[in-house]
Amino acid sequence: METTQADTLQKRQVVFLAILLLLWEARSETFRYSIPEETESGYFVANLAKDLGLRVGDLVTRGTRIHYKGNKQLLQLDVKTGDLLLYEKLDREGLCAATEPCILQFQILLEKPVQFFQGDLHLTDVNDHSPEFLEREMILKIPESALPGTVFPLKPARDFDIGSNTVQNYTISGNSNFHVVTHNRGDGRKYPELVLDKALDREEQSELTLILMALDGGAPPRSGTTTVRIEVVDINDNAPAFLQSLYEAQILENTPVNSVVVVVSARDLDAGTHGSVSYSLFHDDEVTQPFTIDQETGEIRLKLELDFETNQHYNLEIVATDSGGFSGKCTVAIEVVDVNDNAPELTISTLSRSIPENSPETVVAAFSVSDPDSGDNERPLDRETGAEYNITITVSDLGSPRLITQHNVSVQVSDVNDNAPTFTQASYTLFVRENNSPALHLGTISATDRDAGTNALITYSLLPPRDPQLALASLVSINADNGQLFALRALDYEALRAFEFRVGATDRGSPALSSEAPVRVLVLDANDNAPFVLYPLQNASAPCTELVPRAAEAGYLVSKVVAVDGDAGQNAWLSYQLLKATEPGLFSVWAHNGEVRTARLLGERDAPRHRLLVQVRDNGEPPLSASVTLHVLLVDGFSQPYLPLPEVAPERAQADSLTVYLVIALASVSSLFLFSVLVLVGVRLCRRGRAASLGRCSVPEGHFPGQLVDVSGTGTLSQSYQYEVRLSGGTGTNEFKFLKPLFPNLPAQGTGEEIEGNPVIRSSFGFQ
Repeated sequence: METTQADTLQKRQVVFLAILLLLWEARSETFRYSIPEETESGYFVANLAKDLGLRVGDLVTRGTRIHYKGNKQLLQLDVKTGDLLLYEKLDREGLCAATEPCILQFQILLEKPVQFFQGDLHLTDVNDHSPEFLEREMILKIPESALPGTVFPLKPARDFDIGSNTVQNYTISGNSNFHVVTHNRGDGRKYPELVLDKALDREEQSELTLILMALDGGAPPRSGTTTVRIEVVDINDNAPAFLQSLYEAQILENTPVNSVVVVVSARDLDAGTHGSVSYSLFHDDEVTQPFTIDQETGEIRLKLELDFETNQHYNLEIVATDSGGFSGKCTVAIEVVDVNDNAPELTISTLSRSIPENSPETVVAAFSVSDPDSGDNERPLDRETGAEYNITITVSDLGSPRLITQHNVSVQVSDVNDNAPTFTQASYTLFVRENNSPALHLGTISATDRDAGTNALITYSLLPPRDPQLALASLVSINADNGQLFALRALDYEALRAFEFRVGATDRGSPALSSEAPVRVLVLDANDNAPFVLYPLQNASAPCTELVPRAAEAGYLVSKVVAVDGDAGQNAWLSYQLLKATEPGLFSVWAHNGEVRTARLLGERDAPRHRLLVQVRDNGEPPLSASVTLHVLLVDGFSQPYLPLPEVAPERAQADSLTVYLVIALASVSSLFLFSVLVLVGVRLCRRGRAASLGRCSVPEGHFPGQLVDVSGTGTLSQSYQYEVRLSGGTGTNEFKFLKPLFPNLPAQGTGEEIEGNPVIRSSFGFQ
């Protein structure tokens, strides 16, 4: 019985699993949800009860369960609220790799009754991975012959993100030789290429190091970098170049053969075999050429013996050639130095071979001496070295005993002008204090001449200055015989602190020889300028007044006295001192910078106006000084109106201003008067012309709105009133005649008589 029940239960489970598998494959209603990866666990995905159309309590009653493909729990169901929550943080790259879209499937199973729903969880990508290069350093070998525009591929970076969060662009560090271009592959991935902008030169830069950066499209973007090291491959594009274009060497004429004379060196900027250099003589005469060169080291050696008397100078052309055939050339100048290897040669001219014994003094022979050597080995006479030579001639007979006679001959070497004057100093520096007296002796320029006689007499002169603006002739003069320099006028340090000129020394030989020496004159400062106050100005029309609030603390900066001194050094060091103040102890002056500050708190009893006398003094000997007056006004606040001090009112300025105003007013009144007279005369002439033509001059009715004219102030006149204005001349007055009003013929009230009136009112106006 028990076995039968167990078999029945097992069969039911098998049937249930079969049904579940069928439902798994069936395409029932699908619920789709989307969340970003890396979302924290417990994140609300959806309300499952609402999506299924069930009440929250039905989820428990119907036995709601969630099944996952792969047995990895993605979500959890809160049966109390019906909310579908994220079970754990999900990594899109770990679950789906590069697959897009990343869909995680799950099933919703309702057991009572059985009902099945399909669920898709779309896991969207977030930018949580930075681009990464597989190699920390890329090495490119580029020949320096590569042309601009050549493209070199680079390895791309890897980014596990997808879409816009993957690599979008490549950049390279700033340089003038390359730029990087980003290309798209067919699958959407991007790769970089390096483009050559400027031709490379290995000799200028053999290696370049660039930083390649990959940027993704996230917000904010992430990046990864790698190093691109470019090795420039050499080509033979440089010729050898010698370190010197001219080599000079000296060699004794008795130097042994195979000795090294000089070593030349050439350098080729190329590398490897292209940079190896071989040396050779450009013109190599095996027979006459006494020198040879080592092809590898560049050593020039002596091949044959030298003879100074035969050839004193050799010029060699050396060629350096590299393996590619490029070459460079230099010159080697070799001077042969003489050695005393030749004895003096004596040449005797015999005039008489036999002489009678009783012959008077007779010339027996004449001889001359020469030496093929040079320099001290064959030195000519030099008066400056030896001015006199004594020669002793000894004559002896053959008798017994022998008798000897000696004769001394003195040879005087005459002078020629072969030495130029030489100054005792290479340059001269003279000092003179300013404000010197004219004709002051500045110093002496001295030169000597090794010659003698007139050849040694020296004349001194001032040479034209190199600065055309320097009036040297008005500054100094020189005694032509002894070289004494004199100042021609008083010098001013502030105008001319130093000047330079040249002094020439010329001997009196023929031809005359000369030399020159530079002279620099430095003017020393004297304390001849008193301090000058720049602020406050003392020559202004109105005094400078400083406003100080009464609430100012002790040490409040009131003003600053600014002064300068035209002298220099310690003569220009200025110090400031408060000589006089309205209230001593209220203000103080800093000695070194001239700042005027309050020494204590201000009180109500302090006077509102203060006058400070500040002295500015220099540090010269004797010291010079200047004083300045500073006006200070104490106010309760800076909004308080400021009135200038009455005792220093600019009266003269006010007088000048008043005169200008009076002149302008008088001119205006005169012009107005003349204009009025001209207008009145014109009107009178007009009226007189009309009276002559009409018999009278009446004013047209339409010109004056009579209803608006009020004469007495008690009412308005009738519109029918008209007036005649007559101007009469000759008496200097204007007369206004009011003629009778023109009334209509209306009967008078109560009398029946016509009202007439002819009042005449005269008004006289006098014009000055």
